[in-house]
Amino acid sequence: MATAASSSSSMVATAFLIPRFPAASVGATRCSALPPLPPRVSTASLSFSSSVRLIPESKRFSLLQTKASEETSVDAGDLFADLKEKWDKVEDKTTVVLYGGGALVAVWLSSILIGAINSVPLLPKIMELVGVGYTGWFIYRYLLFKSSRKELATDIEALKNKITGTE
Repeated sequence: MATAASSSSSMVATAFLIPRFPAASVGATRCSALPPLPPRVSTASLSFSSSVRLIPESKRFSLLQTKASEETSVDAGDLFADLKEKWDKVEDKTTVVLYGGGALVAVWLSSILIGAINSVPLLPKIMELVGVGYTGWFIYRYLLFKSSRKELATDIEALKNKITGTE
């Protein structure tokens, strides 16, 4: 009797855990309100050529066409000639080389510093938060109102004149 009770309770649990459908009606009935999924396509069978064939030929060639303008065409020989002329006009070449080398070293060191900061667990998120806060402050301070936009424009013009030496 105890075995019958335990087997009947296990059958009830199985009935709730594993739904049983007749084999013939499994494909015919849908128990879900969701639409059926499309059939799986293996990624190995897809290739670039088969995906290109899906695009109509007229659209395929219109995607690849570009229009070149005469204004943007630059001859490599002219570019090198201009660079050579400008380099020849420079009087203190060692200073230019030192500044260029210093700029490369500064970029290299800053990338190392950023990598070190990025490896600290919470520091990148804090830096993002500081950046978002500063961006919000800048927008409020300089871009939101017309008078502050004029002030920003005059500050930028003053800085440009200071840099170029036309002040």
